[in-house]
Amino acid sequence: MQFINLAAQQERIKDLIDAGIQKVMAHGQYIMGPEVRELEEALAGFSGSKHAVGCASGTDALLMALMAHEIGPGDAVFTTPFTFIATAEVISLLGATPVFVDIDPVTFNIDPSRLEQAVTAVEECDGAVHPLPLPIRKGKASGKKLTPKGVIPVDLFGLPADYDAIDAVADGRGLFVIEDAAQSLGASYKDRPAGSLGDIGCTSFFPAKPLGCYGDGGMCFTDNDDLAEILRSIRVHGQGEDRYDNVRVGINGRLDTIQAAILLAKFELFPEEIVLRQEVAKGYNKFVGDLAPDLTIPRVPEGYRSVWAQYSILADDENHRRAIMEALKSHDIPSVVYYPKPLHRQTAYAALGYVAGDFPVSEEISRRIFSLPMHPYLAREDQERICEIMAEVSIRADNG
Repeated sequence: MQFINLAAQQERIKDLIDAGIQKVMAHGQYIMGPEVRELEEALAGFSGSKHAVGCASGTDALLMALMAHEIGPGDAVFTTPFTFIATAEVISLLGATPVFVDIDPVTFNIDPSRLEQAVTAVEECDGAVHPLPLPIRKGKASGKKLTPKGVIPVDLFGLPADYDAIDAVADGRGLFVIEDAAQSLGASYKDRPAGSLGDIGCTSFFPAKPLGCYGDGGMCFTDNDDLAEILRSIRVHGQGEDRYDNVRVGINGRLDTIQAAILLAKFELFPEEIVLRQEVAKGYNKFVGDLAPDLTIPRVPEGYRSVWAQYSILADDENHRRAIMEALKSHDIPSVVYYPKPLHRQTAYAALGYVAGDFPVSEEISRRIFSLPMHPYLAREDQERICEIMAEVSIRADNG
């Protein structure tokens, strides 16, 4: 059994993919060819955004979004510690400081109430209000200060964050919002599509994403004309009207034409695959609920739609999780832990001075969470088999 079955998808659209690649080979515009613009127009419409700007990866999308907001040293950008490092990495690459904010225990997304506390703590240099990074963790006596600039919520596992509550904090404090929609393209929040939920939305086309290419790729979405123009400049080395007239410092962040052609072919299936993902999630909810009720299934709040990039459940504790994952592995069924160590406890961010217990929800979830195989073509009988194996572990534990 595969964790993500890209082969089943490829079999359905192989002719479309081959034709798209051959078209690119024929016209020879391998960099910024017409397929890139065609994809941007298609996904701008799909996401409900005025502008879409293709780029080389989801990480580049986040980096470009921060660069468009002129983020740099002395700036504080708030984000979750329960995510892949790319979300915080881009903040650090620009010399700014990531200020971590704990997550909601149900959705695993950034907790807006704690976000409010974190912004206040940074403004007042008061680590008693909310855990802060060094040097401002030491308080006003350190003489150091950060300027709150923005927040990057993450739509974890395909479920959008609570943007109404986040926007209420951001608008009141003059912060921008960059939506990390790397896992959520195809999801929605109160009838608003993922990608359109921040000042800039950023997604990834890494192969394992709900809409993925066969390499790296990403895209930024925005309704702001000025930001769109800046993003297009940044992705080509800060280019102005002429390719050798650079008006700002940028990056080499272009989306390859062949990857755009592959994505156009895959986009033909994408609306159907979103529906299929809902059915797979419903199947898991039923089988886990019936066969392994000691596990906690994911919950989608009313008014939200997840695109189910991952199906992640909670065991009782680390031992319970280990036993289940080992049992699945013995039957050649893969499972993965996203994420085993929150960012504030990783070596890369040791210099920020965060300690165990600063973000207790993230730390607790990281000890219990694991993800099951999830893709649009997962057979119902395979789901039932997975849940039966998990149930056997629970029964042995009860009889132990």
